[in-house]
Amino acid sequence: MRGRSRMRVGWFTVVHVKTAESQELRLLLNNRRTLLEKRVAIDNEIRGTLKAFGLKLGAVTVAAFEVRVLELLAKRSRLLAMVRPMLAARAALRQQCDVLHRMVLKAVRASAVCRRLLSVPGVGPIVALTYATSVDDPARFIHSRDIGPHFGLTPRKYASGEIDRNGSITKAGDGAVREVLVQAALTLLTRVQRWSALKAWGMAVAKRRGLRRAIVAVARKLAIVLHRMWADSTMFNWKRKTVALA
Repeated sequence: MRGRSRMRVGWFTVVHVKTAESQELRLLLNNRRTLLEKRVAIDNEIRGTLKAFGLKLGAVTVAAFEVRVLELLAKRSRLLAMVRPMLAARAALRQQCDVLHRMVLKAVRASAVCRRLLSVPGVGPIVALTYATSVDDPARFIHSRDIGPHFGLTPRKYASGEIDRNGSITKAGDGAVREVLVQAALTLLTRVQRWSALKAWGMAVAKRRGLRRAIVAVARKLAIVLHRMWADSTMFNWKRKTVALA
């Protein structure tokens, strides 16, 4: 059947085209992530190289990484000469990643939606902007609960004959959003000290089914809460269970 005929009878799938602003901000996030991953790859390469020569960096912050490497290679001039170009590339990546990160923070401060999403415990600037640029328009989803399946945070269903069980999550949709939501859920459960209905619910799931499954469940719940807040133009409510777990 030709394209026009399909359109007439309704045999087509509606595709949401994101706004130019959302596409540009997603490019910003992707570029920042790329530079960050390259820097981490260099860190790991240097660690592995030094370990092969019996030199261990141990636990060290990102800022103190280069200083520690130089200390270890102070008396190994040949190795130092080989590692210096890697350190120079690492420094350049850090500098440019910081430039992009400042642009991200500026975009978040300028967005009323992102500022609202930041009121949710565990949600930081990267999470808020990634979520906002992916959803783009909350009206796309009639029900907030549709967000979970859209981002692949619901379990697969296996049903055949007498078999009816749930598998791992589908991992459909935008993987970047799924990743930041999982990180936000982990932060909420393990680092946020203030209690809320959302954290209490997540900790109850962790007690019954383990932390790993609880993180995924809270990530799915976060996706729903963020959408509801966006659609209703409300801030996160720490006390009302109906709002926190909508």
